[in-house]
Amino acid sequence: MGRVDFKDIKHEQRVLAGKTVPVAVTPRIKRGIGGAAKSLLDGLALTFNYLVHPSKVVTQQYPENRATLKFPERYRAMLSLARDGSGYHLCTACKMCERACPNASIKVISRSGGTLCKNALDRYIWRMDSCVFCNACVQACPFGALAMTHDFENAVYDRRLLVFTLNTYAGPHAAAMLKEADAAVRKQAMEPRDRYGGPVPLNGHPLPNIRPLPVTPVTDKAEEGAP
Repeated sequence: MGRVDFKDIKHEQRVLAGKTVPVAVTPRIKRGIGGAAKSLLDGLALTFNYLVHPSKVVTQQYPENRATLKFPERYRAMLSLARDGSGYHLCTACKMCERACPNASIKVISRSGGTLCKNALDRYIWRMDSCVFCNACVQACPFGALAMTHDFENAVYDRRLLVFTLNTYAGPHAAAMLKEADAAVRKQAMEPRDRYGGPVPLNGHPLPNIRPLPVTPVTDKAEEGAP
């Protein structure tokens, strides 16, 4: 049994694969009964400190505290499309996020925006099953159309449920919509999109490592809360 004194870590420059990179050199582990005893006492001291200062406890008593659960601001759980006050998404289908994704977890399908804009979003398909939540897509988006939310309760029994469409309607982005004064024209430019419609396994389409569900393809329908 042993421990490492992190104050003894040295930072050096070393050549790896022909490139000079910074490395942290960890000292040899200090062994012995004294080190083991100190490690044990440090752990007991931390436990006792939590006992007398319960407000400092970092362990979350989930699900008992679901109503009061708080997350750090930068916690990432679910990718979502940002919307303006009118409910129009901000995505222009430029596919910058798709190109930035390190493992092809995003598929953006575009279509014509008609008279409102040249390019519009048809489907924004996200593979939550392979996403590493690196936030590269959010950072790559030039229009602020993506965000990582705190919706973490996404456990499923069938991984095909983790591949779905984020947008609830296909059509132009918010800026193009708001340039059109006629509400009827804006409504006509929007087509509802179902969460599991389109080229996803739950709609009969195979994906790498995911077999499709042999069903008759669903017809898109408006989701609850869609504009």
